[in-house]
Amino acid sequence: MLRRRGYNYYEVFQKMVNYACEAAEMLRGIIDNYKADTLSRKIVDMHKIEHTADLEKHAMMKNLLKEFLPPIEREDIIQLAEQIDNATDCIEEVAMRLYMYNIKTIRDEAFEFVKIITSSTETMKQMMGEFPNFRKSSNIHKYIVEMNDKEEEGDRLYTAAMRRLYVESEDPVEIMTWTQVFQCLEDCCDACEDVADIVESIIMKNI
Repeated sequence: MLRRRGYNYYEVFQKMVNYACEAAEMLRGIIDNYKADTLSRKIVDMHKIEHTADLEKHAMMKNLLKEFLPPIEREDIIQLAEQIDNATDCIEEVAMRLYMYNIKTIRDEAFEFVKIITSSTETMKQMMGEFPNFRKSSNIHKYIVEMNDKEEEGDRLYTAAMRRLYVESEDPVEIMTWTQVFQCLEDCCDACEDVADIVESIIMKNI
């Protein structure tokens, strides 16, 4: 994927993943040191990350329109770029839900979720570091498996969190809001795994 001249798709994929990592770290900071009264400012900072990631994706799509011979299939480039961007979008959505629902305190499972999400984005970063040399890499499949494992961990946590919420809470507003927040947190785990699945598919088609 590394081109001698012209647009470097590999480099841009890595930049986009870095934005996902940055967003995940910010979300973890928001959750771990939760202060509802400062959340509006944090959301502005989070949106700057998401918007910058969008600009990178749009620039890639613009370049792809005029690319005569892309390094891999056009559809694969589009799908991978959109899914990396989606991971960043999902992370921002969690912060937005906390703000929109005026959540005052954080449930225990959210702390565990952000650990999984930040770990998943870091593994995604390592995976994309191996991506330009995927034909020779001895590590890229390990990272793909790790991301699949983290998604399964997120699934188990989601089930346990929802069960505890509906068993213990008698507040219909809390049930409604945290049902949505837990779903958004689980979506982050799914989005990261989807990136790994696309990378695996690209590898299988090009070796």
